[in-house]
Amino acid sequence: MKKGWFFILILIVSAGCSDDSNNSGYQPTAQPLDIPDIFSNYIIDPVLPNDNSQTVEGVALGKKLFFDRILSADGTQSCATCHAPQKAFADNLPKSIGIDGVSGTRNAMPLFNLAWNYGDRFNWDGSALSLEQQAEEPVQNPIELHSNWDNVVERLQNHPEYPQLFQLAFNTSTITKALTTKAIAQFERTLISANSKFDKYTLGQTSLTQQELNGLDIFLREDKGDCFHCHGNPNNPLWTDNDFHNNGLDATFTDLGLGAVTGDPNDNGKFRTPSLRNLAFTAPYMHDGRFATIDEVIDHYSEGLQNSPTIDPLMKQIAQGGVQLTNQEKADLKAFLLTLSDPSFLNNPNFQN
Repeated sequence: MKKGWFFILILIVSAGCSDDSNNSGYQPTAQPLDIPDIFSNYIIDPVLPNDNSQTVEGVALGKKLFFDRILSADGTQSCATCHAPQKAFADNLPKSIGIDGVSGTRNAMPLFNLAWNYGDRFNWDGSALSLEQQAEEPVQNPIELHSNWDNVVERLQNHPEYPQLFQLAFNTSTITKALTTKAIAQFERTLISANSKFDKYTLGQTSLTQQELNGLDIFLREDKGDCFHCHGNPNNPLWTDNDFHNNGLDATFTDLGLGAVTGDPNDNGKFRTPSLRNLAFTAPYMHDGRFATIDEVIDHYSEGLQNSPTIDPLMKQIAQGGVQLTNQEKADLKAFLLTLSDPSFLNNPNFQN
């Protein structure tokens, strides 16, 4: 009799241990970010949370989740629907369309080099205070994936593969919203774009045409394009300050941007500066996708600025509508901007479904 109870006790203990490999000393495999030379030469280390270390298993799980339509209420859309690899993780629509056919309110931002957002404010309006937090919102947004996290977690928990994948990534097969968004954030931090023509030029591996060099000069000159204050210079290969500016799009605002988040009227009409990388693949442009082409964007800064109480002081030529570039200067500036695009990023097998 005693032997029988001992055997049952062993089974109970074994069953209690089988769901959590913490007891076996298992640890996921560390996978530090592969930081390209162009970054390590010019900018500081990436911003990585202490409670979500990059691991092989976590990145693999995050990638699977990113492309899986299980996150949407009806199983028809995934994160990749609005952030497609072939479009530099954007979607080429002025405003993205959710599972119910309803158009959103803003353009889908492309996803790359997110680990170097030193302000740690994400979205056009800075409403998400971490990459993990940013991954929460689309799932429950009624005009995006239109699901809810309780249902998503239940579907993942009952899935034939996901419990084991969470076990490998996080040492537990009990799935939660927090662990799901941590995995997605790990994958998104691996989306690094650093192989443009201009990157190769900076590393001494290629040369620029005279027109591209002229465009760089226009980009950097305060009496010409005056673009570098918000978008950086060759010493900042992110090509964004990741800050928030009112860049003269409107005289009045239907979308308050950062102002709606902070409640400060001085922030009305301010939106996050997008990176200039991969412009060749991410049209249309601006927070509402109003400009279909790079030419239209250049025209805006040249002669289309709209004054408003919160317009950024960097828009110094507001009185004359912009910096007033000639047609040749516009063409040269565009030629330079296109050198910042990285075709290899679109075809990187690590980022494909």
